[in-house]
Amino acid sequence: MDFLNPLLYLALLFPLYLISKHFHRKFKNHPPAPFLTLPLLGHLYLFKKPLHRALDNISSRHGPVLLLEFGSRKVLLVASPSAAEECLSRNDIVFANRPHLMAGKHIGYNYTSLAWSSYGDHWRNLRKIVALEILSTHRLQMLHEIRADEVNSMVRKVHEVCQADSHVEMKSYFFELTLNVMMRMIAGKRYYGENVEDIEEAKRFRAIVTDTFRLGGATNVGDFVPALKGVFKELENSLVELQHRRDSFMQDMIKDCRKRMENDGDRRTESAGKKKSFVEVLLSLQENEPEYYKDEIIRSLMLVMLAAGTDTSSGTMEWGLSLLLNHPQVLKKAQMEIDERVGHERLLEESDLANLPYLNCILKETMRMYPVGPLLIPHESSEECTVAGYRIPAGTMLMVNLYSIQRDPKNWDEPEKFRPERFEGSEGVTRDGYKMMPFGSGRRSCPGESLGLRMVGLSLGSLIQCFDWERIGGEMVDMTEGTGLSMPKATPLTANCKARPFVAGLLSQTA
Repeated sequence: MDFLNPLLYLALLFPLYLISKHFHRKFKNHPPAPFLTLPLLGHLYLFKKPLHRALDNISSRHGPVLLLEFGSRKVLLVASPSAAEECLSRNDIVFANRPHLMAGKHIGYNYTSLAWSSYGDHWRNLRKIVALEILSTHRLQMLHEIRADEVNSMVRKVHEVCQADSHVEMKSYFFELTLNVMMRMIAGKRYYGENVEDIEEAKRFRAIVTDTFRLGGATNVGDFVPALKGVFKELENSLVELQHRRDSFMQDMIKDCRKRMENDGDRRTESAGKKKSFVEVLLSLQENEPEYYKDEIIRSLMLVMLAAGTDTSSGTMEWGLSLLLNHPQVLKKAQMEIDERVGHERLLEESDLANLPYLNCILKETMRMYPVGPLLIPHESSEECTVAGYRIPAGTMLMVNLYSIQRDPKNWDEPEKFRPERFEGSEGVTRDGYKMMPFGSGRRSCPGESLGLRMVGLSLGSLIQCFDWERIGGEMVDMTEGTGLSMPKATPLTANCKARPFVAGLLSQTA
């Protein structure tokens, strides 16, 4: 039967293909990889959700430094502190680029935003603006009242709910808190809860936020298998339409801020006691350097701030409170620390965080066990380099599996156990060499680290100070990880809470 001949040829060629791939890897001195590399798909057949766990399983079987094939893309998967250090320290400039993925094209301003831009003068200028003008210690301190006000508002809402019903669903509270904080710092407006100025504008904003997190983290196999790009055309069209709405919304916001500044005139200067929003700061710079501080640059920076500074912080809060509910002795110890060092006469303030070492240990242990960027943001090599003695081709995408590194028993004693005490006496807030780096490392590390720590510390600390928390029905909180780039909880956190006796009086003072 003639039709058997092609099948026979394929049956003979496939083993030859695998063997040739194996020896080619050896000849080129590339890192190892799982032996079975499928044509077109490469190692994509190994993927399961959540991705960080699937990659962790691959690394545990085949080694901490692997060169995988995601379809047509070569991907360096790193799962050890020493290899991560080589990539993000010695080869930091080489791996400072970003891969060109569909999301970066359509919601990253054609790879020119801070998050998606390749390393070079443009990226350095954007990073400088953020470090000096937007997220500097001075700027964050000037806007600390916004964060305090929104955290107090959240405490108020939780207090009202727990008076009527002890069950409180915390995911939405955390998410709305971080969005209101970011938008008030960005443009002086809030879009969730009470005191919303423009209801229709708020609805428009909330729809954009929902679609951004839904589409921005969507898997696009077409990024790795060009032959399948047409299959994901609907996703691409959705991203294009979403970016149009995002861009239009931010431009309207810039116009409003510009109009307010023109109307206020000199009264809007910070020397006169007014605190400028991020957009107003950039518009002031635009007056002196209009050729660089274009509206597109401002829109791009603010959208990056919004995406990077909300889901990550709210997720860390939810994981942190979940861990505390499952470990009531840790929760009690943290509450005792706050009672001793802050007391019952006032609400916790950001300035107290430096004097609450055990709370800081809890934050570090939460970010060690549940990093909200378990694979960091992917990097890409600009030229050939060497990692762990292997040759890494130019154009290779780098994925650092932080989840693997921060739970590896070679790096941590009893890594699956929640033990904040492991960080007692340690210097620094979040880093432990390259064994722990929840905000990344090197040139492309997260510039919002200080803001994120302030927000998470103040929020969790305030909830610990003001309420007694318990699990519902005594059952352990489900700690299953969901799917998505920021590793959300699969099941949103719901808990029992009871306001402490002094809280009503404190809230009445700040009303």
